[in-house]
Amino acid sequence: MIEARELSKRYGAKTAVDGVTFTVRPGIVTGFLGPNGAGKSTTMRLIVGLDRPSTGSVTVNGKHYAEHHAPLREVGVLLDAKAMHTGRSAFNHLLAVGATHGIGRKRVHEVIALTGLESVARKRVGGFSLGMGQRLGIAAALLGDPATLILDEPVNGLDPEGVVWVRNLVKHLAGEGRTVFLSSHLMSEMAQTADHIIVLGRGRVIADAPVGDIVAMSTGTAVRVRTPDAVRFAQLLSTPEVTVTSTEVDLLEVNGLTAPRIGELAASAGVVLHELTPAAGSLEDAYMALTQDEVEYHAGGLANEEVVR
Repeated sequence: MIEARELSKRYGAKTAVDGVTFTVRPGIVTGFLGPNGAGKSTTMRLIVGLDRPSTGSVTVNGKHYAEHHAPLREVGVLLDAKAMHTGRSAFNHLLAVGATHGIGRKRVHEVIALTGLESVARKRVGGFSLGMGQRLGIAAALLGDPATLILDEPVNGLDPEGVVWVRNLVKHLAGEGRTVFLSSHLMSEMAQTADHIIVLGRGRVIADAPVGDIVAMSTGTAVRVRTPDAVRFAQLLSTPEVTVTSTEVDLLEVNGLTAPRIGELAASAGVVLHELTPAAGSLEDAYMALTQDEVEYHAGGLANEEVVR
């Protein structure tokens, strides 16, 4: 279990983490989300003692990280997959890490097999692809068979098979009663992997709830309308309060009207409907709604518009 209480970190005039309080519980996968600069990486560093809190505290399995006599057996951590000696082989890297805790060759062989690195175990880490580096980082996190796992962007650089493998792995580990805390910028993957979500914005917790509850926070009201008379019906529906967009010849997406009201308007206008369905909310929709005022670095306003050259 990970428990943060009024946790803050300041770097000069910059407050990276601001009074954060949350609990990451065993037996479930907890996702950690937030825009760039929201304080996610700093929070993870505070958990494992790589930074010291300005105020507040955070414990893992009831103790501060530095108080654990064998931290590798308590907490498995992947924060930077490149943090390894590039001249060593994958096997020797893991053997060196294990030596700090009396972990021998048998366990190194086990985690190499578990992470699919057998074919490259004797190759130098410096020649690894990003995906192989991620697998080696996960192997190092699992080396001590810890009760708690903290993984920052574990699917970064992995191919689709690797992404599914990570998803199944963390679900399995949580099913064994372990605490699993992971961050990702891939909303679709987080929606399939996490049971609970914590969202940071500008260093503060802005949501802390099960995935289903987070999705329910989405304010999207889009309705999919499929009709062979799409052009005429779009003109009929369009008002200053209603937005109608077309993604296919016969498909409209309507914002500002409910599905029953659209059906009534279609009936009165003699418009045949082949589909009339409220668009399902998604974790991405909910995340965007939650963080729209928390993004530190905004992109230009070209989304959904043709770039003018």
